[in-house]
Amino acid sequence: MRDPLDSDFSGQTVVSPFPGEGHDHQQCIDQALAEAERLCAARGRRLTPLRRRVLELIWDSHQPVKAYDLLARLQADSASAAPPTVYRALDFLMAERLVHRLASMNAYVGCGHPGHRHTGQFLICRCCHAVAEMDDPDIESMLDSRASDLGFALVDQTIELEGLCPRCRGGHALAEVSG
Repeated sequence: MRDPLDSDFSGQTVVSPFPGEGHDHQQCIDQALAEAERLCAARGRRLTPLRRRVLELIWDSHQPVKAYDLLARLQADSASAAPPTVYRALDFLMAERLVHRLASMNAYVGCGHPGHRHTGQFLICRCCHAVAEMDDPDIESMLDSRASDLGFALVDQTIELEGLCPRCRGGHALAEVSG
């Protein structure tokens, strides 16, 4: 069932780009947390202090974060943090579409457009591990069509593409990655 807060993205490509020069990362964090609060309130869901803190730690950089790294940072705040609490918080954040799980890295990134139902194509830099999020409806449609041609009902899709971000595309970074 479609979430009533979802916007219709027909024909648009949603992008959370790699951060550029002069990027105000604190603004990313503040916007992500404010949007999470708004969406959870509108959906009748509770963004507890722990869930909020986990989301904040995920947004702390534009790099994927592993659950045990989150746990270590939470334990620095409170020694009582345990793996089940982190995984429950992550399950909630994924269910509310506030974060994405990158299977290839077994790590999590913040969703750049949590109010919109979308699949996702993730561009992952092999050098610095920064992640950009795309949602190209043409790619989604093509995959859905090809799967349907094979009698397969596509339910979910996440595509992870590895390469080099604009910052790492220089010859030095390319030599390190390919060599």
